[in-house]
Amino acid sequence: MNKKLAALYALIAVAIVSFTHTLNHYGWLEVPALVLMILRWLAIATIVWFAIRRKSLTTWILVSMIVGAEVGHDWPAVAVNFQVLSKIFLQMIKTIIAPLLFGTLVVGIAGHSDIRQVGRMGWKSLLYFEIVTTFALVIGLAAINISQAGAGIDESLRKNAMHEHIEEPKQQTWQDIVLHVFPENIAKSIYHGDILPIVIFSVFFGISLLMVKEKFRGPMLAFCESLSEVMFKFTNLVMYYAPIGVGAAIAFTVGHGGLSVLGSLLHLLATLYVALIVFILVVFVPVALIIRLPIRRFIREISEPVSIAFATTSSESALPKAMEAMERMGVPRKVIAFVMPTGYSFNLDGSTLYLALASVFVSQAAGHPLTWEQQILMVFTLMLTSKGVAGVPRATLVIILGTVHSFGLPTWPVFLILGIDELMDMARTSVNVIGNCLATAVIARWEKEVDFSKLPPETKA
Repeated sequence: MNKKLAALYALIAVAIVSFTHTLNHYGWLEVPALVLMILRWLAIATIVWFAIRRKSLTTWILVSMIVGAEVGHDWPAVAVNFQVLSKIFLQMIKTIIAPLLFGTLVVGIAGHSDIRQVGRMGWKSLLYFEIVTTFALVIGLAAINISQAGAGIDESLRKNAMHEHIEEPKQQTWQDIVLHVFPENIAKSIYHGDILPIVIFSVFFGISLLMVKEKFRGPMLAFCESLSEVMFKFTNLVMYYAPIGVGAAIAFTVGHGGLSVLGSLLHLLATLYVALIVFILVVFVPVALIIRLPIRRFIREISEPVSIAFATTSSESALPKAMEAMERMGVPRKVIAFVMPTGYSFNLDGSTLYLALASVFVSQAAGHPLTWEQQILMVFTLMLTSKGVAGVPRATLVIILGTVHSFGLPTWPVFLILGIDELMDMARTSVNVIGNCLATAVIARWEKEVDFSKLPPETKA
């Protein structure tokens, strides 16, 4: 049976399930819970059948998210034990990042003998990052001030919120932030997963390699080139496990929090998702049109890393596949290896928008509205203190907690966000990955390293 017919059957099954659940929800038709569950699993079986016919890793990842959500909903006690499966995937991905970045960056710098281009890409990247994150900041502030999601929060939630716990953050000075950029010990940076120090070390190593004689440069350059190629193959092997890891991550999320975590905070969640969609339409799409990026092709290529980021709430888990996707888009590896890892510290568009939105939400929920000047000052403080803490669990909440405390605001609304932080993290992490993929295309186009009108044919996933 062909793929189109399998897709049609899957679509019909999903439509039947949706229709039946709608009738039951509004009381128009009483359907036993067991029957509803059987119908859902029959629909999932048709979707799995479609995935078998489709033979695409991206399709399998999306299907695994559906299966994981259903397992988490039907058997939450079992699903919460699946976290170990998702952690295996994340840990395997983290082993790839440091050697992959080192190999690709060193080859990109020492293999092309153009230090000036590295400098140009540096200032162009930072300029682009600053402009785009400023737009994210403005849209985040506008969205929360329009929706007023924090105003009218049920005061009874305050008592429940105080039962949650977030480890108190350490205060960071601007000197600490600057020092964190430079590697004290490269092995330590690799162990902690600090991407920016690894990038700085690799850049200096590549420049140093460029300055030595050919007899010393050749063997090391060949080693780094072999290393990067091997790590890309390593990534392909790990990705065979991706559907299991992604499905387990979704199952744990739904099983742990359930669908009831939305409740009173649905307004905040909807505000974030709408704001991110507006940001994509108002900022990303015009940028893509300006550089003449084939948007449909771009969406197809990055769908896999974005879906991985969405399910695992980890930008790092999507990095190797995102790099491969942009290479298929015609962006040179030397540009990808420099711009994308740097963006992971300076171009977190989704997280920046979220920080703006969440910080004002706290003030609204606490009944202490801030002026526009205070809001902007708070968010810029958050942007500074957020650098270099991407590897910390619930890093954004830790940062917000410390910042609102320093501004004299109550901290209990931060704990309210904890209940839906996983669902918010999915969206902002996905936008982070999209933004960094787009940034590599922008810098490559700015450097005249790629012509998107002359892309090679697509390869099947």
